[in-house]
Amino acid sequence: MAKSNQVTPAMAVDEDGHELRMGFFDHLGELRNRIFKAILALVVGTVIGFVFAEQGLELLRTPFCNLFDNATTLETCEFQVLDPANGIIIWFRVALLIGGILAIPMMTYQVMMFIMPGLTNKERRNVLLALPGITILFLVGVFFAWYVLIPPALTFLNGFMPDFFRPEWTADGYLSFVTSLIFWMGVAFETPLVFFVLSLMGLVTARWLIKNWRLAIVGSSIAAAFITPTIDPVNMFLVMGPLLGLYLLSILLVFIGNRINGIGK
Repeated sequence: MAKSNQVTPAMAVDEDGHELRMGFFDHLGELRNRIFKAILALVVGTVIGFVFAEQGLELLRTPFCNLFDNATTLETCEFQVLDPANGIIIWFRVALLIGGILAIPMMTYQVMMFIMPGLTNKERRNVLLALPGITILFLVGVFFAWYVLIPPALTFLNGFMPDFFRPEWTADGYLSFVTSLIFWMGVAFETPLVFFVLSLMGLVTARWLIKNWRLAIVGSSIAAAFITPTIDPVNMFLVMGPLLGLYLLSILLVFIGNRINGIGK
């Protein structure tokens, strides 16, 4: 078996490659710095999001108007709000969604750098090289949610027991559902590449992922229940299916990473 390049979590590496021990308070200081940088990235992204929030609302209300309005133009379709502050809260939520999409590369980088403080220069380089791919996969997840998951989910919810229920969704309820599905599916689509980077560091193997397939099913069901604000099984399985597919892709990428790293040869 090839030797692993893994460094113990309690160790850090300086610029000259020398190992440095980190105490408990050093870890707390590192956590504080990483959280601050991640929050700063989210704040900057949200400020930019305020500039494009109106365009974001225009885009997000398109499926809503197609379901509940017979107007020929989006300008005649308006959201329903039930309290004075609802419009401002929704505006901020859309800006925050845009900010999260813009900040996700930096936030992911800060998380990965904190949980693996013992990275060598080569491993740090792998993390940096993976960031564009992580961003691309996040956007793929966003588009997947928008074009594949949201249309059938809204159609099912709108047509559920029409003899008993007349759907008149509010802006808050509709946008909470849509933005949650968009953001968390984007995050979920990052996992295969994250697993691939971990495999290059010798921290995970394809055999381990295959062995724990039952845990993956349970985890996917829990994640699907968290991502979908509704409790119906239809929307849950619409999300759970892609999550399991991403797990299978993770196994393939981890296998490739293990072979590159010399594990399993």
